[in-house]
Amino acid sequence: MPGIVDLHTHYDAQVTWDRTLSPSPSLGVTTAVMGNCGFGIAPCPEAQRETMLRNLSVVEGMDLGALLNGTRWDFESFGEYLDALERIRPYANVAVLAGHSCIRTAVMGEEASSREVPSDEQLRAMREHVRAAMDAGAIGFASSFSPNHSGWGGRPMPSTICRDEELKVLASVLHGRSGIFVTAAGSRATPEYLEEICAANGRPAFMVTVNTMYSRGNPGRAMDLFERAAAAQARGRQVWIQENCQPLSFDFTLREPYILFSHDAFAQVKAASPDRRKEIYAKQEFRNRLRENLKSPGSGVLFHGDWSQIEQDGVPVTELARRAGKDPLDYVFDLPLDQQLVGKLYQNDDAGVAPLLKHPAGVIALSDAGAHLIYFCDAGFGLHFLAHWVRETGTFTMEEAVRRLTSHPASLYGIPNRGRIAPGAWADLLLFDPARVGVSPLKRVNDMPAGGARMVREPVGVEGVWVNGTRIFADGSLLPLASGPGQVLRSFNA
Repeated sequence: MPGIVDLHTHYDAQVTWDRTLSPSPSLGVTTAVMGNCGFGIAPCPEAQRETMLRNLSVVEGMDLGALLNGTRWDFESFGEYLDALERIRPYANVAVLAGHSCIRTAVMGEEASSREVPSDEQLRAMREHVRAAMDAGAIGFASSFSPNHSGWGGRPMPSTICRDEELKVLASVLHGRSGIFVTAAGSRATPEYLEEICAANGRPAFMVTVNTMYSRGNPGRAMDLFERAAAAQARGRQVWIQENCQPLSFDFTLREPYILFSHDAFAQVKAASPDRRKEIYAKQEFRNRLRENLKSPGSGVLFHGDWSQIEQDGVPVTELARRAGKDPLDYVFDLPLDQQLVGKLYQNDDAGVAPLLKHPAGVIALSDAGAHLIYFCDAGFGLHFLAHWVRETGTFTMEEAVRRLTSHPASLYGIPNRGRIAPGAWADLLLFDPARVGVSPLKRVNDMPAGGARMVREPVGVEGVWVNGTRIFADGSLLPLASGPGQVLRSFNA
């Protein structure tokens, strides 16, 4: 089949020290789009490098030591970053989005996370950065309004506090160009909001939000958003929803409880050092505040208060709390800081997920590969799709599954000559055994710079992967190439 096209990755920093983009190419991905949610490392003046990396370590669940020790800086502007990628020669093809939070930080510095309204001069400078990025070869413009997106010290990621006027000025650079708009939606960026962006710029817009994932707590919410996106399409606006084909589960501890950060009660937790968090958890004031948050959770938060979705050693904490004679919330926050927990939050019911995956307003994406490494690894989403949704459940034919993983995402993002096996197309290929294809269970490894840890998966039933005609995977591992065959994609179809 054609190689898998992954529209939603976060390899922006990792690629500077790891041209293999591990583990995605071994999992069949031959083209990766980076810079999602408006996060990345370019443009970045030298004075803002540490701020940029500290924010990434929190918002994308990455090891800070690995980022600080591993990231190789030989660029400042977006165009210089793409030039650096061409020198790196990655194993997979890469395209990069111009990022709202990156640009806001580059222009506004420390004010980017605290000042809602930029000066006229700052807004003009941000717009010029978006224009320069698009001229240099960005695949589009990315932003975020997500309440889950907090940076270092609990400060909001810059784009999440901006006013609509700012976003629309920056997105207007897309008018008359190739390129797409994509945002982590939160409650503000509804399908109707994205339809306005489409109408103003004439370019496709893509929504990323947990609200479009199936949840037992609100089983009809996701389908409602898909239907509203379809209604926008019927009116001639290209509004799409990026959808996750895997159960969304987070491995976490109370030392780094990412899935809870969007609740108001955690403002003081995010601002405190990890070692001080146990002291905060012990306070009745904190627990009462969290209980109030969970009674009326905001739109787009990850955890809505169903403690049966949180497991310790494979057992729901509701059951463990019952045995201990405790309220589940008290049971959890009495645990040691480093007790491993798993939150099984979304996309965990096939009967609810299948209609969303088959919906015509959706595009299979949202692996988050390269991010949230201390919590999970969904880089093998394509192999899971072939295993679970084709072989195990028969929800999709093999032919339709291959289309949804390859030519469909490539065409929506305007990526030319990718995602098809045809004369004149680039030879990005995946050879697999349909009877065995899949992904391994999660495993934790310490192979990041400075000994940083991450979660990884390995391919099952994959015999070979080729990028631009060069074989990069064989006999169960990536091949040790002096330079990768991947291209830095800079030109896209309108």
